Amino acid sequence: MKNILVTGGAGFIGSNFIPYFLKKYKDYKIINLDLLTYAGSLENLKEIGDSSRYRFIKGNICNRELVEFIFNEYDIRGVIHFAAESHVDNSIKNPNIFIETNVKGTFTLIDVAYRYWLDRPFIYKDNYRECRFHHISTDEVYGTLGRDGLFKETTPYAPNSPYSATKASSDMIVRSYYHTYGLNTLITNCSNNYGAKQHSEKFIPTIIRKALNGQNIPIYGDGKNIRDWLFVLDHCTGIDLVYHNGKFGDTYNIGGRNEKRNIEIATTICSILDKKVPQKNGSYLDLISFVEDRAGHDRRYAIDATKIESELGWRAKESFSSGIIKTIDWYLDRYYV
Repeated sequence: MKNILVTGGAGFIGSNFIPYFLKKYKDYKIINLDLLTYAGSLENLKEIGDSSRYRFIKGNICNRELVEFIFNEYDIRGVIHFAAESHVDNSIKNPNIFIETNVKGTFTLIDVAYRYWLDRPFIYKDNYRECRFHHISTDEVYGTLGRDGLFKETTPYAPNSPYSATKASSDMIVRSYYHTYGLNTLITNCSNNYGAKQHSEKFIPTIIRKALNGQNIPIYGDGKNIRDWLFVLDHCTGIDLVYHNGKFGDTYNIGGRNEKRNIEIATTICSILDKKVPQKNGSYLDLISFVEDRAGHDRRYAIDATKIESELGWRAKESFSSGIIKTIDWYLDRYYV
């Protein structure tokens, strides 16, 4: 049995990944370290709460003493690092916590892993040669695109928000531990995730929540900002493939090839809700309203997933049209009365 440390496993992506991973692999035990901030909830993991191969520890990834204890207590043989502050609006209001968690926290984790697994640079301890540190990052580190082009693994970093700047910093820390110390690292940069268990403050849950409550649905600026959307369970399969088969020290972009304008997302969701839970008076579309744009709002993100597709055989199974219906149904089952 190999013990894997997953950070931020009570959050959106992590809480989808852990049940998937435990179901697929019977030779792993997951140690989930999560501070349970507003974005994390143990309710997201209730389906595996009784598993003998799962252990939850509440704590901060910046707490080096705690992280060292976990490595020693559970003989950690791999890290999959989800934990991060991730809401761009919050990073604009309070960048300090993003620097603390995303930069210092990543440093703490990877430095403890290096010192636990290696005797010195490039010399792994016996029985630890297969240990890997997989860092989950974002396409936002690349900045913004024009009308054409896609983010590739070789695209220069150009972060434009405090959030993306801290994620870019954490990516560089991970990269440095590969080149300087020979640590077996992996980085994946994903596009916008959507699906079950996402926090209500995020874009798609906000549209669903506001619509069902009969409130105005706020859309920044002209609504023409473009994002590439990736169904969360497709992301989980990509992480799985990279963790097990990715090239030592490499980076892989994971994207859904589903570019959509923000206003398209809102109108699509409203149209689906009109059919599933129609209002007595009017359409949910009438609730859409345009608000002052976000400061430094990137215009377009889009990922080229060719590398992970060609090298590891990954494919996104969910189209946006099928994934968004599954997502809406999940929220309706839990929140609609």
